[in-house]
Amino acid sequence: MLLLRCTIFNRVANFCRKVLNRPSLETSKENCSNFVIIQRDQHSISRKEISENALKVLYRLNKAGYEAYLVGGGVRDLLLGQKPKDFDITTSATPEQMRKLFRNCRLVGRRFRLAHVMFGQEIIEVATFRGQHQVLKNEYSPGAALTSNNGMLLRDNIFGSIEEDAQRRDFSVNSLYYSVADFTLRDYTGGLKDLQEGTIRLLGDPEIRYREDPVRMLRAMRFAAKLNMNISRETAAPITRLAVLLHDIPPARLFEESLKLLQAGYGEATYRLLCKYQLFQPLFPVISHHVTSHGDSYLEQMIIKVLANTDQRLRNNMRVNSAFLFAAMLWYPLLDHVQKRTQEKSGMSYFEAFVLSMQEIIDQQCRTLAIPKRITVLMRDMWQLQLRLSRRHGKSAHKMIMHPKFRSAYDLLTLRAEVEKNTELQQLSRWWGEFQIAAPQRQTNMLLMLGNDAPTNYRPRRRVPKNDSA
Repeated sequence: MLLLRCTIFNRVANFCRKVLNRPSLETSKENCSNFVIIQRDQHSISRKEISENALKVLYRLNKAGYEAYLVGGGVRDLLLGQKPKDFDITTSATPEQMRKLFRNCRLVGRRFRLAHVMFGQEIIEVATFRGQHQVLKNEYSPGAALTSNNGMLLRDNIFGSIEEDAQRRDFSVNSLYYSVADFTLRDYTGGLKDLQEGTIRLLGDPEIRYREDPVRMLRAMRFAAKLNMNISRETAAPITRLAVLLHDIPPARLFEESLKLLQAGYGEATYRLLCKYQLFQPLFPVISHHVTSHGDSYLEQMIIKVLANTDQRLRNNMRVNSAFLFAAMLWYPLLDHVQKRTQEKSGMSYFEAFVLSMQEIIDQQCRTLAIPKRITVLMRDMWQLQLRLSRRHGKSAHKMIMHPKFRSAYDLLTLRAEVEKNTELQQLSRWWGEFQIAAPQRQTNMLLMLGNDAPTNYRPRRRVPKNDSA
């Protein structure tokens, strides 16, 4: 992976040196002093690498007399030699003009009005050029953006020119424009130079831009991890201080962002950056309360292992389960909560405390991340099965392996055994690993061999935290 990334950046570095040092580049004195146009023979982007549906949208907009460009991560990834996940377009056409031009178009969003052009499962997102705006707090008028008291943009549908649009984008590496009209690449903000140097740089005043949309702090972490780049000093400087602004973001939006952060193939690297810049706590307050200064608790080891496992599966083009990810991350906070419950209320059984604590932990986490019910139901199944995995007598074992979530529960058991290095837990994990693939006669023999030695009610153990002051 490291060799691949080095190869990609060498390719970009050579490309950027060729482009930025070439005297024949056209330059513009209007608005953007760094503006350069890279001609077709000077860049590596080919229409063959672009979605056919994105090309259809670009061609139709051009034919109708509108400016239209491929922009953002799609252009960035093509220059890096990677396959883009999405192809976004920006245009001079307004959302209403888009709707008239495309029958398969729907308008979405209030904060930023966007057009989604639907092609079956593929959606091409089209945004109108954003313009500079006058900021008004808690009121709205034409030509002004509506902001909260903290400076967060609540509505911003001010349209402008491509030059203004370039300055309104978040990071310089996402502010590169490709035109199918003349096959040129346009750089208004020095994005090519930042690609060459491996730098994530926020456009504009970082304090203002983060207050406009605190999620930009999370996006900085995501791009730095995904592209293996460094965050520039001025971009990173205010993040720790402004991390609390994430509390103002709707939990539903933070949930979607959490999936992009942790389930996109570079979750482990992203997690380390989130911790470094103190952005993990606003997303997972239930978990962060249990983080130690040494970083070696069961909880922290579990997070690293489950994220590394998720990254590996994605690299191998295997499916990943969001419910498993959250169930693993919240397992040790759940155990702590169960122990507190059993200590607070005498007479409450462990199972009763466990069931009650499951819902309370989920409710607490959903205050910051609105995890959908379809996921929390699966999380509870996996957690409850951890108690049942120790009951292997009679028909219990056969019923267990027939449970729809047995495999996920078994994987969680295996992770716990790896983290805790508990002999009893490791033996239990090995037994289930063999039992689920054994022939019927072998399964019968395995159950007979258990005798009276198998525990009938194994309780997950809670690790005694280390004394950080030692």
